[in-house]
Amino acid sequence: MMSSRRSEALASSLVTGINHAMARLVDIWDSIGIMEEQRIERMQTVKKHIEDLLTDMITEEESLRHRIKTSIITTQKQLEKLCLELSMEPYKLEEDLTVLQMEKNLRCRLDTLLKEKNDRLKELSDLMQQDEELCVTLCATPYYIPTGSLPSLTQLQELREHIKQLSEEKENRVKVFSGLRENIRNLMDEMGHEPETSLERESVCPDADIFLLTHENIKALKLLLSQLDMKKESMISSRDKLKDRATSLWNRLSCPDEGAEEFKREPLNTLCDDIRRWQGVVDRLELLQRTKLEEVIDKVRQELVVFWDKCMFGPEQREAFNIHFCDANYTEELLSLHDCELLKVKEFYEKARPLLENIEKWERNWALFQDFERKAADPNRFSNRGGALLKESKDRAKVQKLLPKLEEDLKCRVDTWEKDQGSPFLMRGERVMEYISKQWEEHRSQKDKEKNDRISKKADSTQFKTPSKRPHGAANSTVTPSKIRKTPNQPSQRSTTLSSTSSSVCSTFLCVPGKPPLSAKQRVKTFETSSATRTPLQEFNSDNKLTSITYSDFTNELSRKADAVLNSTVKDVL
Repeated sequence: MMSSRRSEALASSLVTGINHAMARLVDIWDSIGIMEEQRIERMQTVKKHIEDLLTDMITEEESLRHRIKTSIITTQKQLEKLCLELSMEPYKLEEDLTVLQMEKNLRCRLDTLLKEKNDRLKELSDLMQQDEELCVTLCATPYYIPTGSLPSLTQLQELREHIKQLSEEKENRVKVFSGLRENIRNLMDEMGHEPETSLERESVCPDADIFLLTHENIKALKLLLSQLDMKKESMISSRDKLKDRATSLWNRLSCPDEGAEEFKREPLNTLCDDIRRWQGVVDRLELLQRTKLEEVIDKVRQELVVFWDKCMFGPEQREAFNIHFCDANYTEELLSLHDCELLKVKEFYEKARPLLENIEKWERNWALFQDFERKAADPNRFSNRGGALLKESKDRAKVQKLLPKLEEDLKCRVDTWEKDQGSPFLMRGERVMEYISKQWEEHRSQKDKEKNDRISKKADSTQFKTPSKRPHGAANSTVTPSKIRKTPNQPSQRSTTLSSTSSSVCSTFLCVPGKPPLSAKQRVKTFETSSATRTPLQEFNSDNKLTSITYSDFTNELSRKADAVLNSTVKDVL
């Protein structure tokens, strides 16, 4: 409202100013004496000049208005296009705005969006450059944005995440590459291995950018590292074999201990140097060995016999080498044959050691079992004191429980071995389970033989009984007392001996502290139960009861022996 008043006042002052100017012109013309016609002509000139000026001004302003409207239309179109490119909502003008305000707002918004577009394009260029470098290094696929298109904010964010992931992947791969190359370099230094292939040379090259951080290169380095590991293990094995060979030769040749400094030295810096050192020792000792062939071959034969025994080889298994074992023509070829045979037997022993150890364990327990069986048949075991009989019974039960488990485990292990090797496992020339069955059969036969022997002895003892004691003076009434050799207190001594012996036996085997004494039948039942444990391969336990001696048998035997002593005394007296 205020501005409209000012513009109206300005227009009024403009008219007033024109009127004042025309009045002054008229006064000038009057003073000069310009005639009316010339005055009209001059006024028309002034009018025309003013009208032309105003017309020009109006034309210019009309042109300005047209340009503003055109700019508004153009700017709106640009804004629409930019909003579409930037994936933004179309710009909406406020209501009741003048043309100039509309043009200004549109132009400002256009400038803002143009700046954002330029910023996006610049950021896109930088991100694409980083992405390209990472993708080249990692041999990865670049993030795809159509060429010439303006990226959206989502696309830029995804591109940033993509670059972040590639950067993290690059860091991880750099660590992996560095670790692999360091390990490869250390392995080569440890082995004294010089790079031979291009890959080996590049892997130890100090230039870190020589390798592209690709999965293929990582796989190649891992493969190289595994190959070097295998080569190292092979070199260590070769060195150890040379060292063992040198040690074996040293022992065979009975070299003096003063010359064993070579064996006590620390390994050299590289495996290659260490292998060369031990190879030199072996060569030197083999040269010395050639001068002592007979002595060396005899020692190899002794060692071969030891390992044959360890492997439980039977005569048939040893027979194949007997022709060389008995050969008296000592040559290097014969020594080589013995070394090969010894190496083969050692390898078999190492392969079959778990199975052989199980067989040895069974043999130890089998020997214990047979020992317990022999003790069970010995009547003198009842005279033991101090709980030895109880301990023996517990140990025997333990062995009887352990044997079936060992045999079952052996059967499974032997079956697995024979299936894997495709050949039977022989134990002293027989298959393992056949050998064990044979041992049980022999044990049963031995028990049957002992049973028959006991029956025969019992029958013999019933046919020839010891004569009873003659009454004193019945048959020798004519003998004078002076000719009789008297043994003082003989009857009382006998009774005392019997009573003390019987009481000691009863106190030893029938009286347990804290429990009432067992009767003879109860004790016999206890021993029969402990000895009736079944074995896995033979039903021999039915005969075990015969090996148990009852208390009545023990006392009868003791009395019989006592009578025999007394009768001999009587003979001496008579």
